[in-house]
Amino acid sequence: MGSTALAAEALALPIDAAAAATAWWVWPLALFVVCFFLGVIAVPAGVGGGVLFVPLVSGFFPFHLDYVRGAGLLVALSSALAAGPSLLRAGLANMRVAIPLALLASISSMLGALLGLALPAAVVRIALGVAILGIVAVMLMARKSELPDVPQSDRLAQLLGMHGVFVDGATGQQVQWRTHRTPQGLALFFFIGILAGMFGLGAGWANVPALNLVMGAPLKVAAGSSSFILSLVDSSAAWIYLNNGAVLPVIAAPSVVGMMLGAKIGARLLSVLKAALIRKLVIGMLLFAGGRALLVGLGIGG
Repeated sequence: MGSTALAAEALALPIDAAAAATAWWVWPLALFVVCFFLGVIAVPAGVGGGVLFVPLVSGFFPFHLDYVRGAGLLVALSSALAAGPSLLRAGLANMRVAIPLALLASISSMLGALLGLALPAAVVRIALGVAILGIVAVMLMARKSELPDVPQSDRLAQLLGMHGVFVDGATGQQVQWRTHRTPQGLALFFFIGILAGMFGLGAGWANVPALNLVMGAPLKVAAGSSSFILSLVDSSAAWIYLNNGAVLPVIAAPSVVGMMLGAKIGARLLSVLKAALIRKLVIGMLLFAGGRALLVGLGIGG
């Protein structure tokens, strides 16, 4: 939906007419509670909050999809910014790896945001449903490698200095690492940026497998660098939504606060909860939400 149509149709009334009889404060409060619990399970499951937020909130709350996607980017951005400083201090977020990938993904995320706002809501819902089901497939098939074997860097990785040393907190040992398949990685991150901007999902679910399995970065470096990449990519796409009036504080504020508080508790419970069980729960939730978004987009579901 373009900015003019967006303002005319839903700027003053961000919820559907069917929910108009409900007191306005009920929906932000419910959003805060839901996002709090999403934050609790997102950390142990190893996924970003945005990938859970957009399909679930768009499927079960009476908000226009454009507002949900705008808030989803802010949810993913706030989580990444909160984790960024500690990851940088620990040496797990590598700037030489993150900056080239983030630059390309930031450009494509703005293109994705413009595309998502220009398309009809039904088309975006169908594409969102397909994307969420694809994410589930990636989560089911991806096999993480703690320290991938990279016999030799490619020329582009050497030119960009995509290598380094980090101290493994578990063993206290220094680990030397390098990357390869840089052109393939750049192409992947361009596509990931489009998805992040178009659907407001964030992209941690895709960043880590791309860095770890395709480019050969150690898992901890991949996770740390992914957070930094997210902060740049999501902030770029978020400006497009802000400029088009698709970010409302009444939706974004309780979502961000709830997700941040829940993530803090989830981080503390990480050593107690069984990550495998939580991950299965998240996959089940995404299957349900992705299927609902697809059906609603096709006009089958309500």
